[in-house]
Amino acid sequence: MSFWDIIWFIIVFFAFASYLMVLFSIVADLFRDPEVSGGMKAVWVICLVFFTFITAIVYLIVRGRGMNERTMKMHEQVRQAQEDYVRSVAGAGTSAPEQIAKAKDLLDSGAITADEFASLKAKALA
Repeated sequence: MSFWDIIWFIIVFFAFASYLMVLFSIVADLFRDPEVSGGMKAVWVICLVFFTFITAIVYLIVRGRGMNERTMKMHEQVRQAQEDYVRSVAGAGTSAPEQIAKAKDLLDSGAITADEFASLKAKALA
């Protein structure tokens, strides 16, 4: 193997990996879009199997803008869900009286000690 054979292999491998990423993006976008009927999804997939390059280029030209919008919408939903989860776990969004009431319920049930209750109460009031 010569140096240029190795360089050519790297270029071909990069092109193939890039093409696979484009195909997976197209298929993911196709099945993420609720506006496309099942029959049209089947037609797109069959065309992607038999006429791969042409179908991929046509899909990116025809549906590229919507593909980007759906991806951005999905990322925004994931980000919002993550922020909501962090707020619920951190206890943010609950007022100090609510936090103290929850701590009092834990104290009454015996789940925490009086010292732990005092610590939680101090945190809620801080």
